[in-house]
Amino acid sequence: MRLRRCSSINITPVVKITLKSTYEASGLGQYTNLFIFAKPYAIVNQVFTNNGIIMFKGHPKGLFVAFFSNMGERFGFYTMMAILVLFLQAKFGLTEEQAGSYYSWFYFGIYGLALLGGILADATNKYKLVILLGIIIMFSGYIIMAVPGMTLTVTLIGLFTIAFGNGLFKGNLQAVVGQLYDNEKYDKVRDSAFMIFYMGINVGAFFAPFAATGIRNWFLASKGFLHDGSLPAMCHAYLKGELGDIQSFQTLADKVSMSGIPVTNLSDFANQYIHAFSVGYNYAFGIAAAAMVVSLLVYVIFNKYLPKKERSVVTDSGSGKKVKISGKPFSIPLALIAGAVMFFIVYFISAMNFDIAFAFGLFSAFVAWIIQISTKEERPRISALLLVFLVVIFFWMSFHQNGLTLTYFARDYTVKAVGRFTNIFFHLDSMLAFLGALAGLFILLLRKKALDKVIGAVMLAGLGYLTYYYVKDANPLNPIDPEVFQSFNPLFIVALTFPVMGFFAWLRKRNQEPSTPKKIGIGMVIAAIGFVIILVGSIHLISPHSLQFMDSAGTLKYNPVPDSSRVTPYWLINSYLILTIAELFLSPMGLSFVSKVAPPRFQGLMQGGWLLATAVGNKLLVVGSFFWGKLELWQLWAIFIAVCILSALFIFIIMKRLEAATK
Repeated sequence: MRLRRCSSINITPVVKITLKSTYEASGLGQYTNLFIFAKPYAIVNQVFTNNGIIMFKGHPKGLFVAFFSNMGERFGFYTMMAILVLFLQAKFGLTEEQAGSYYSWFYFGIYGLALLGGILADATNKYKLVILLGIIIMFSGYIIMAVPGMTLTVTLIGLFTIAFGNGLFKGNLQAVVGQLYDNEKYDKVRDSAFMIFYMGINVGAFFAPFAATGIRNWFLASKGFLHDGSLPAMCHAYLKGELGDIQSFQTLADKVSMSGIPVTNLSDFANQYIHAFSVGYNYAFGIAAAAMVVSLLVYVIFNKYLPKKERSVVTDSGSGKKVKISGKPFSIPLALIAGAVMFFIVYFISAMNFDIAFAFGLFSAFVAWIIQISTKEERPRISALLLVFLVVIFFWMSFHQNGLTLTYFARDYTVKAVGRFTNIFFHLDSMLAFLGALAGLFILLLRKKALDKVIGAVMLAGLGYLTYYYVKDANPLNPIDPEVFQSFNPLFIVALTFPVMGFFAWLRKRNQEPSTPKKIGIGMVIAAIGFVIILVGSIHLISPHSLQFMDSAGTLKYNPVPDSSRVTPYWLINSYLILTIAELFLSPMGLSFVSKVAPPRFQGLMQGGWLLATAVGNKLLVVGSFFWGKLELWQLWAIFIAVCILSALFIFIIMKRLEAATK
């Protein structure tokens, strides 16, 4: 069998999926493009050339259309990651478990509906129209979220709207970007092209948390309040009669009141602060909507520079006919039965947790279906892929705790104020100055041209002095916002991509580069180390469930986290650093493994399977919020350490089988 570019893979009777569009439809499609379609050494070589840091010259205009169109989507994605669970709790008074459930459904929808977006574009052959609809629908969702006073039901409708629009947009845009470089004229700059596109994604992601906190704090200040992340929960508890430490609440209320007048009516204060806090978040969603308007305008005005998407099909080398993925007569009913059985088993084992049971039931149904429709010859490859999918589920279940339990930790267990130097990393102006000075240092040390060295020296001196000014001008203690922690992941991705790629290239030259399955296993070990760091930082901290107690009247009361149980932000920052390295080891390598191992007629479908595994992993995020108020903090992180280590051991145990499947 051979791969020929013509039309779509005809998958009957269930779905019809574009091979390449599904392949790139993952929410991590930027890594797909970067690592699979590009040669790492060539990227490093092209990005650090003698003519400039990044070469924009010689690329088709469509690249820049995609660059700015996609920036708005990533801006919104990281806005949600930074503030969604905090908004749900501040606005509606939800528990960590309740907010976590809604959060996991949202991210499940983003990844799961991306598969639907690929199917829709393939079925209609209207890729550019589907992308446009995705932008418009995402914008509509953010508008819904930006309107103050909406009920929880309307808010959930807004979240679904964003997820649906994201599914239509993301994968199909990346597929079209790939088509730009099928022209031989641009093939030589394909590698640097995906790097430029990738940078655009993370630029939007980096700025989003700063913008969200800035607009929220501005609105709080307009209502006469300062920010304190622990106050919304205390306000809700006070209004419900569930707050134990009233004096601490009074002290914080007086502290955040910009009038300087002590608060005399705590009920009025609680209602006003909740309103101001949640409306500030609404306006943050409005900033995301504005970013989508920019993306929409760029796309509408300049989409003529994007090519019409050609579809790929697997054909028989002899007859040239389309290869159909046809199922056995009862394959779908049997798969649904298998999924239902697994659902009920997990449902009762997990103390009737619907979210966890749904995730395992869905994946089990997919496994049962794909095994039934595969042939005896294909089954070894299919089973190898399914085993990797299983590991992928647990990776995303752990990694994307950054927007859930790690965000809770940032709000509740990280110090509210930091010293002069640490303050650099929590304000956009000082952060940019520091990064610019650091970039100048690298240019000065690594570049050979005299002019480049002069530019580097000027950047280092000028921006270095500006950084020093920010440090010197800061107060001994400076307040920080928990949402800003979400800017570190995209920052580390940009900073670490070149070193990780260069490291693999260095090993490859010496014939010592690990196989793709080994990289996946190593990535799981690195992820475990990331959680070890936060576990060590959590030892001796008071647990969330210890903050609840029963008073003499039999009423369940709540106390805030004492300042003695707050730790330096470097525990969380270093954890994010290690988890980002794990992401770079595992995510692109997993996608590469799928492309190598999937049987020809299952190429598109198994890329969809990767997408499904990612969605299921995000649904299992609820495991973290479920145990948040039930275990000690170190025990919670130990769950993710155990999951990552066991997954790594599993990968290494079946390593020979996985490596054999790639040959």
